[in-house]
Amino acid sequence: MWKRTKTHQKVCWIFFVAYLVLLIYFMFFSDGFGRAPHVEYAYNLVLFKEIKRFYIYRDIVGTEAFLLNTAGNVVCFMPFGFFLPIISPRFGKWYLMLILSFLLTLSIETIQLVFKVGSFDVDDMFLNTLGGIAGYLCQWITRAIGRCLHGTSNR
Repeated sequence: MWKRTKTHQKVCWIFFVAYLVLLIYFMFFSDGFGRAPHVEYAYNLVLFKEIKRFYIYRDIVGTEAFLLNTAGNVVCFMPFGFFLPIISPRFGKWYLMLILSFLLTLSIETIQLVFKVGSFDVDDMFLNTLGGIAGYLCQWITRAIGRCLHGTSNR
């Protein structure tokens, strides 16, 4: 399989693996993102509750914390949606990216809950899934531009 893989796919594999390593670090081990073990379970099961709280109290917590919580959750999943369809064309459908982004986020949030690092947050699940779809759309637009410029499908 690796011999039939095109050069740009191999490069994307390298970026994708590096991205996953960084994602695992920031989601489970980074003290800067509140990943120190908690004594009790932390969770939010109400959609938009934390987003709304960060927005209402943005003057107190700071605009940086608000943007890190909202835009940061979207941006951190964009590489997932961007690279996966490139390295494996079978994931080239938007609905598959929606499902895979959601499942990966659900897995991360569940592991955070079980091991009491971070918190299980449905707002994070929503924003991360949105990020996976945004990354997919960026990849789709990039390929469309490539097809227009080069007259190929870039596959």
